[in-house]
Amino acid sequence: MLGEPSIVERPAQVYAGRRESIVMTEFARVADHLPGMFGWLGERGVTPVGAPFFRYRVIEMAAELVVEAGIPLAAPIEVAEPVFVDEVPAGRYVTLTHIGHPDELVGVTAGLLDWARERDLIWDMTPTPTGEVWTARLEVLMTNPAEQPDMHQWETVLLFKLAD
Repeated sequence: MLGEPSIVERPAQVYAGRRESIVMTEFARVADHLPGMFGWLGERGVTPVGAPFFRYRVIEMAAELVVEAGIPLAAPIEVAEPVFVDEVPAGRYVTLTHIGHPDELVGVTAGLLDWARERDLIWDMTPTPTGEVWTARLEVLMTNPAEQPDMHQWETVLLFKLAD
């Protein structure tokens, strides 16, 4: 794991998103929604107020993931399906910045989960028979691939919500 995780307080964040139920090998399908959503927002004169992110809603690594591609907004807007508007909740989050290839994030996440477990931190998530349901587990994409094509230089911020 690069760097030391920390705990931060975050305000609520409105976002436009698209949701997919996928298996891990199809993850690129979720990422493919981001350029289209940026274009859709731009056509309507809406400027994002932060970096795009992936929000994991249900995690069952051996079966299915429910993942959203999201773009932060200053305020809610009217949308049409399949785009929706939602809010990442305010609260305490464990965060870590990773610079490296996105394929490394599975290992980085495992290290972050271990770090939290060693400190008896409790996630805002519920185990269910169909997977872990998370309130907010984010991968924020700080690097624009068009500006930095070397994926080993990409910066990703992980933010996992703690229970209140």
